[in-house]
This record gives sequence, structure tokens and C-alpha cells, in this order.
Amino acid sequence: MAVHNIVVIGASYAGLGTAHYLLRHTIPALEKANTSTKYKLTLISATTHFYHKVGAPRYLASADLIPLSKAFVPITDAFNKYDPDRCELVIGTATALDESKKTIDVSDTYGSGSPKTIAYNTLVLATGSSSESELWSIPGSHEKTIAALEATQSALPSAKTVLIAGGGPAGTETAGEIASLFPHIDTTLLSGADRLLTRLRPAIGAAAESQASALGVKVVHNLRVTSTSPTTPDPHQPTTVHLSDGTSRTVDIYIDATGIRPNTAFLPKHWLTDKNYVITKDTTSLRGPADGVYAIGDVAGYSLGGALDIIDAVRPLCSTIFADLAGPNAGGVKPQGYKQLVKEMQIVPIGPKGGVGVVFGWRVPSFFVWAIKSRDYMVWMVPGVVAGDKFAKA
Repeated sequence: MAVHNIVVIGASYAGLGTAHYLLRHTIPALEKANTSTKYKLTLISATTHFYHKVGAPRYLASADLIPLSKAFVPITDAFNKYDPDRCELVIGTATALDESKKTIDVSDTYGSGSPKTIAYNTLVLATGSSSESELWSIPGSHEKTIAALEATQSALPSAKTVLIAGGGPAGTETAGEIASLFPHIDTTLLSGADRLLTRLRPAIGAAAESQASALGVKVVHNLRVTSTSPTTPDPHQPTTVHLSDGTSRTVDIYIDATGIRPNTAFLPKHWLTDKNYVITKDTTSLRGPADGVYAIGDVAGYSLGGALDIIDAVRPLCSTIFADLAGPNAGGVKPQGYKQLVKEMQIVPIGPKGGVGVVFGWRVPSFFVWAIKSRDYMVWMVPGVVAGDKFAKA
């Protein structure tokens, strides 16, 4: 019997959700539609652990508020429960893709195994994005991110000056966490623009600045970090930051929260946009740049970012895959079509007691921010994300 291998690359929010849904719903439906074909899912993950990076601003500030054991959860057990003939988990980093051969080269992230070449018939790209700092994403081994968080945690109590670059949610939230826990620290936040939270209306950014300033954060606009000495800052050693106005300053701790880049270096260049995101033919089907290739989450050109943009896309994506593979045997089932939420949607804690936010375009009060995110950064979600609880039903 022919075997059709569906390969999902990436095991964060998008990849995990897609893999679970395909295994539970799409593949059983395909095997009923196409009885002469056996379907298998291969999940390629660069790391053995899922990282709930949403909570990074609080993790890096203190080891006591949210234990890192709740932020980093192994993914192996969640996929061991599936039939091994139908599901394979490969721990490794995708390093190259051959479009003509439909193969992916995978290197071992942890240095204990040999490189592999994996063939695919259908490919789902869910590789997400990375940051300059290891605090915000896993650069391969999750152990590096844990080490970066712990180093910052241990350095903060004795620090006198902290400079944070980046006026988006990560930088703004981090400034609030540090200022709340360590009021003795001279905390400076460089927005890098003319206001904080530039993806939201100006009034929200102004409110965030007001709350951060009330905690003692010095917010500076229209100033960027151009380089640092040393190039890779160590929170236990002073860092000199060189600024866009030609000046420099030396601080005890420098935290880079300046944004993300898509994890697409291994893909063919003609599959990518000018900003190196994966081309998607439209925002409805989530079909990618070649037949049998799909993209979801931060890595995809259609994505606006955020948890809902990922979660809401999983079912439509899997329905597109089913329709494409089942073909005339789909029984009239058509792709659901992804309807992207374009209204403002962002919750930004400024310290542990509240913050600012917008939900479906409606501005929400500080206590709402506390209830939804600020009190625990939604770490309670982590076991369910890894186990695929959100997609238990079709």
C-alpha cells in the first residue's frame, strides 16, 4: 500500500496544533476517502520541549513567580500515544530543502545523533520565528534559552541599571516586570519609534507609557541601539550600547526585545517574500508557494501574528489539506476557508497588577488585562497546547 508522508516542520503553537488535528481527524478521514493509500505524519521539531514564550517577561525577572518547569514542557509524551506507524517525531533542525526531490535535510539539535534526510509528499511549514536574544525563542536546544533566562534572573537583584531595546509587547512588558520587582533599578525602555506599541492606536501606547512611567520606567522615543560591546551581552557583565544618535552608554544589563525574523533560511528563495516569510497564495486556503506545500503561523506571509491568528487557522488549514488530498473522494467536503481577524487584538501587562489592551477592537480596562494575562501570563494553557486539547474535536 502506498504511504503518503505529511511532514510538519515546527513544534510550537502552530506546528503542535496542526500535527494533533491532522493525526486525530484529517488522516483518519483521508484513509476512509482513499482506501488504497496509507497516511503518515512526521513532525520535525528543533527541540524536545515546547516553550511558552508569552511569559518570558516574567520568567526573566524572577524564578519565584512562574517556575521554568511550567514554561518548558516535553513534547515527546504527547506524540508517543499515537500509532507509531502513523506518527513519527523527529528531533532536529531543518537545514536544507530539495524542491525537486521533495526532501528535507535535518541535523541533530543536541549533537547526539546523525543527520537525516526526510522525504515528504505534503509539507506544512510551521517553523515560526526567532529573536536576536535567546530569551524570546529557542535557538535550537531549549537548554540555551533556560540558561539565558536564569542568567538574567540571577543578575537582576544586584543590578543598578537596565536598558531594554524595543517598544513592542515584549519590551514594554519586560520593563514593567523589572520595574515592579526591582524599584531600585534605573530601568530605561527605548521604543525605537515615536511611541510604544505601534501596532495599536496611539492612545493605547500613551496609556502603556503612562503606566510604565508610574512604575519608574524611563521611556525614550526615536532612539535605537545600533550595536553593543560585547556583541553578545552577558547580564553578569556591563554592556556598552551604541545608539543611533551617536552616543553610547554603559549599563549593567542590556535586554534586546527588538523583534523577530522568520525561520526560513533552509527554504528556496523563490518560496519567500521580500522579507523572507513563506509566500501564501491567499489568506483563505493557506496554500503555499508550491503544490502540496502549506504555511501557518508566524512564518507565513499572510499572518498578522498572535495566538488567535494561529489557533483559528488550524482547522481551515487541515480542511484544505483534506480537500486537496482526497480530491474527487472528498464527498463534497470543501475547505472551510480561514477568516482572518483584522481588528485590533493585543493584551499587554505592565507589571503584575494590570496593563493595557484591546480585544476585537474594543479597549479593555487594566483589571481585564490582569484577569486574562497579567496574573500568570496564561501559563495554565501550556499542558493543553502540548497535548492538543484545543483540537480534540474536529
